[in-house]
Amino acid sequence: MGLTAELDPNLIARCWVQTYTGKAVHLLDPKPEEIEILDIAHSLAHQFRYNGHTLKPITVAEHCILVSHFVAPGNALWGLLHDAAEFAVGDLVGPLKRMLPEFSRIEAGVMRCICEKFGLFPQDEPTEVKNIDRRLLHNELADLMAAPPQNWALTGEAVPGVTFNCWEPKLAEVMFLARFEELTALPSSRLL
Repeated sequence: MGLTAELDPNLIARCWVQTYTGKAVHLLDPKPEEIEILDIAHSLAHQFRYNGHTLKPITVAEHCILVSHFVAPGNALWGLLHDAAEFAVGDLVGPLKRMLPEFSRIEAGVMRCICEKFGLFPQDEPTEVKNIDRRLLHNELADLMAAPPQNWALTGEAVPGVTFNCWEPKLAEVMFLARFEELTALPSSRLL
């Protein structure tokens, strides 16, 4: 049984966020027509990794671009969009997110809708994308964070050849859209 079947229809109708382009995204029952790549790019470019607790700011958009470059070409769009649901629900730090299963269910519902909108199949994030995402934690810890007060208990190894540009939000947004266009061959006019 889906999340929406368990909730009051009035709550479902009231639980929405307004996007950069002025759309409503219904968090408990999102529809593909509510999803716009411009909204995803803008929002992810204005959200910083680790709640901003880095020595140099790095946006979620730049992180997603990196993931897209370090996976096989067939998974590159998945890599770019792997954190796309955060455009609607925001991001929680991992330890807190693991304690809030309802948040994770809502985020997963938004991600399924994004998958439908952009033709990401299967709708389960590919293992390669998950692995590169996790391995980039090593790079981010080494290059962007203060010395850790406790062990992060990371597994795997860093991704070789990673360079963090730490773009300001507007440039991160432009670069995210450029990577999306490169991967989908949609002309810019189709993105507006």
